[in-house]
Amino acid sequence: MPLLIEPALPAGTFRSARQPCLIVDDRLVLRPWCADDADDVGAAFACPVIQRWHVRRIDGADEAREWIASWERRWTDETDASWAVVDAREDRPVGQVGLRAISLFEASAQLSYWVLPAARGAGIAGDAVAALTRWAFETIRLNRLFLLHSTANAASCRVAGKAGYELEGTLRSSMLHVDGWHDVHLHARLRNGPATSSAERTEAGQARSPH
Repeated sequence: MPLLIEPALPAGTFRSARQPCLIVDDRLVLRPWCADDADDVGAAFACPVIQRWHVRRIDGADEAREWIASWERRWTDETDASWAVVDAREDRPVGQVGLRAISLFEASAQLSYWVLPAARGAGIAGDAVAALTRWAFETIRLNRLFLLHSTANAASCRVAGKAGYELEGTLRSSMLHVDGWHDVHLHARLRNGPATSSAERTEAGQARSPH
């Protein structure tokens, strides 16, 4: 059946170039995963908190290396992409940020992120999401980025707010975790839309409130 409109982005938008490294700031860099990261990947997926929200574990170094190798295939297939969030001084992963369910037709993708336990509390996830968002909008020219998380995952909600992802609504009983079905928050940003952080929205609301 012929399409009535052209895809928003052409085939080859991702695979026509190598996956780039993205500088977050003077302490963090986003880079493609490499085989030497297997131990850190294994440690991440052994973390109970990451298992809680990502419902996966990795059993052994072979599985970790296969997980790493899969990202080159997914980049070529233009379906998903993942970056290791690394300490710029040591080049060691402290987290992950990526794009899932990439749609070239609709110029959209879903964000994913996690941070290793020892690196939490330093704003790493929010800064990594912001850097990936800039690249996805300014270089790739995606139109919409969104993220989903359980309403019980307050940390993920804070990351979304810090990175300027508006809460668009709640999807009822939409995500299955080990303890059953969870309601899910849907956050999103548009390339040509406002990028207002949660702190800025709070300040704006206070400014409009009568005294």
